[in-house]
Amino acid sequence: MRNIDNSNVLEFAIFCIENVAIKIDADPAKVYLSLTERSDILYSYIVPSYDVLHTQGKDYIVEDILELMQERGVQV
Repeated sequence: MRNIDNSNVLEFAIFCIENVAIKIDADPAKVYLSLTERSDILYSYIVPSYDVLHTQGKDYIVEDILELMQERGVQV
């Protein structure tokens, strides 16, 4: 398991997981597993893109992550 050393990035990752879960009416723990164990979206996209993504609105961020999940065939 990888660590996120920056508290702002960690908070943003949690924000993303929780809001994706709300949008698709899923358990946040299952969303987390989908973004880490079933794919590498958390560490290959969300964390490295923090500087750009965190300046966007919640709806944009959630839709962006959901589109990426769909493109990569990741299901919750």
